[in-house]
Amino acid sequence: MAEEITKEDIVSKLRDANWVMMTTAGADGKLVSHPMVPQQVTDDADVWFFVSLTGGHAEALKASPEVNLSVAEAGSWLSVAADIEFIENRAKIDELWNKDVEGWFKGKDDPTIGLIKATSESAQFWGLPGGKISALARIVKSRVSGDRTGGGSEAMEL
Repeated sequence: MAEEITKEDIVSKLRDANWVMMTTAGADGKLVSHPMVPQQVTDDADVWFFVSLTGGHAEALKASPEVNLSVAEAGSWLSVAADIEFIENRAKIDELWNKDVEGWFKGKDDPTIGLIKATSESAQFWGLPGGKISALARIVKSRVSGDRTGGGSEAMEL
C-alpha cells in the first residue's frame, strides 16, 4: 500500500536533498538530466537554484522551461514536475550566496551567474514503509527470496 504523502513531506524531502537531478528537453526533444544543488526550498515546494547563463543547460531551460526534479535515496524516490523562471534579483543572489557556490562562479558579481526558480506543479512519491534501514532490508530480502518488496506510489498537485 502507498505511503500517505503531504505537501509538507514533499517540502521536507526536497529540503533534505543535497542535490537533485533536473531533467530538461533539448531543442531536439531529447531529455537530458543535470545534477543541481537546491539553494532554497519554499513552503510551497518551489526550489531556487544558481545556474550558469552560458551553455546548453541555460539555453534548454529558456527554450523549454518545463522540468522534472528527481530525488532518490534508499527506499524512496521523488519526482516533481516544475516550471522554470529566470529571476534577475541581486538581493536574492546575495541572500542565497554561500561558499559552495564559489566553486562554480567567480563571485556574486560574475556576469555568468543566473538564478532560477522552479515552481512546483505536481509531485509523485514512491516509497517503502519503515524508512531507509527497513527499505534496504526489504530490498535485500526481495533479491534473496524473489518476493516483491511492497511499497507504493502517491501523486499530488502542489
